[in-house]
Amino acid sequence: MRSFEKLPSQFNNDSVKKYYDILCKKKASLVIKRIFDLTVALIALVFLLIPIAVIALIIKLGSPGPVFFLQKRVTKYGRVFNIIKFRTMVVNAESLGSSVTTGNDSRVTPIGKTLRKFRLDELPQIFNVISGSMSFVGTRPEVEKYVDRYSDEYYATLLLPAGVTSLTSIMYKDEDKLLSDSADPDEDYINKILPDKMKYNLEYTKDFGFFYDIKIMLRTVKEVVS
Repeated sequence: MRSFEKLPSQFNNDSVKKYYDILCKKKASLVIKRIFDLTVALIALVFLLIPIAVIALIIKLGSPGPVFFLQKRVTKYGRVFNIIKFRTMVVNAESLGSSVTTGNDSRVTPIGKTLRKFRLDELPQIFNVISGSMSFVGTRPEVEKYVDRYSDEYYATLLLPAGVTSLTSIMYKDEDKLLSDSADPDEDYINKILPDKMKYNLEYTKDFGFFYDIKIMLRTVKEVVS
């Protein structure tokens, strides 16, 4: 782990230090986490190459625009990276609405609805895991404008790599429906949904461990299947 004094200035507060001290006692678990991520991701990639290629072809034939959607998100220590997803919205969707998706969002393509339902749009994030910008389990990465609104304690969630899935992802799997009637989805997300999501994210940061990660991964699979 990076020394506390060398963290970005917004991390230098007592709230973050509390979580930092906890993680310092779990350095071996952090190494195991990275080895597990890389090993499983490389093995999974062998089996996912064909499904990824098929989905890419369907998206290309289904609507005009690129196959993949790249968006700047924030991961460990506040580093900005490009998250990779299958494109599920119309081209230039971000300029047509908020950064969060609401229920019955007109920007989502017909194919995109199916991909989102089964979380297949997130398959390309395996490349983020291999690169080290993400982990299989961790706080879901937010866009920069939301991170800029973080309280001091929220920055503790950026002491670990962002995750493909998380306890928050499971608890808020229907987040888009919660914002379906919102007049200002961005503000409602920041003021109403994000604080509650952060409770789960901070809990994970505090209780992080290899078997806890496995538990969340299995629970995610169960939720997707059901």
